[in-house]
Amino acid sequence: MGDQETRLEKRGRRRVGGDTPAAQRPGRKSDGKPTLRTIAQMTGLAITTISRALNNAPELSEETRVRVQKIAAEIGYVPDRTALRLKTGRTHVISLILDPHDEILGFGQSMVSGLTTALRGTPYHLVITPNYPYSSPLEPILYILRNKAADGVIFSRTEPDDPRVRLLLENDFPFVSHGRTSHSEPHPFVDYDNHAFAYHAAMRLRSKGCRKLTIILPPTQFSFGNHLRSGFMSAVEESGLDWEIFAGATLDNTADEIRLATMQRIGAPGAPDGYICTGDAAALAVMAGITDAGRVIGRDVEVVAKQTSGIFSQVRPRVDAIFEDTALAGLEMGQLLLRRINGEPAAALQILHQPEIWF
Repeated sequence: MGDQETRLEKRGRRRVGGDTPAAQRPGRKSDGKPTLRTIAQMTGLAITTISRALNNAPELSEETRVRVQKIAAEIGYVPDRTALRLKTGRTHVISLILDPHDEILGFGQSMVSGLTTALRGTPYHLVITPNYPYSSPLEPILYILRNKAADGVIFSRTEPDDPRVRLLLENDFPFVSHGRTSHSEPHPFVDYDNHAFAYHAAMRLRSKGCRKLTIILPPTQFSFGNHLRSGFMSAVEESGLDWEIFAGATLDNTADEIRLATMQRIGAPGAPDGYICTGDAAALAVMAGITDAGRVIGRDVEVVAKQTSGIFSQVRPRVDAIFEDTALAGLEMGQLLLRRINGEPAAALQILHQPEIWF
């Protein structure tokens, strides 16, 4: 009888063990979330190997990395970022500071698309931090530095003596800017050669018979505005064409304001017959203003636009467009920032894109 009771007790203990909730089984946290140990038990690999595979360690075979990452995705494994931060001192967060401007259609979307591609397969994830209108551009940077809210920062619309660049360099904090500065100390950037864009756009208008050119520029404090102006001036000085800077609006004005400024100027004496539009939205507004003033694009007025969205292939009448790949810029900024976080020198992390000219 005693032996029978002992057997029954053992069977009961096994049955209770079999009914233990998944959250209490080995390899899972008390909240039921899978851990590195869960993946280790499923694969037969050591926990350190699992960790290295999830971080794309190059010393492991691709087969091992793919296998581990696939299982992690299937069971819903998510790294404990609090534990990672305590262990490594890193947040594994990249912060993209976005300015609310409309001169480039889909700028934020294409930038985010490129960045997420760069971060795919890494322990990093992207957080978008808005830079609100009428606030200091330093505010989001100061917040990140004070709260250690990210391991690296990406931002755009640089100024020649950009206070964000100065602050980040002083704090030796990893960052990549979309745009160059005049700082003597090198820093990582991805930029578009706006000097070359403006020069080629002006020469295209000259080849189409334009006699007086104008260009719509951003507010004067931005570096890319200086590059646009210098490229434009190089072309008009070389060609001897008459010129003026678009008056009444900048790239930061609304589309309606740009349209109305175009209508007003084109109806006045000595109006330009060649327009260089340095953003998609501005180009559409200028084209609307030209049409509303009773002029015909391609006959009375010519337009060259910078495009990032591909929209001008669908616009009639057709206008010449020069491409800027903002998704590629996002991808490369993400790649450069990861390299900077890992200690590569800033001087080796600088990319300047040349305009893609299709005409």
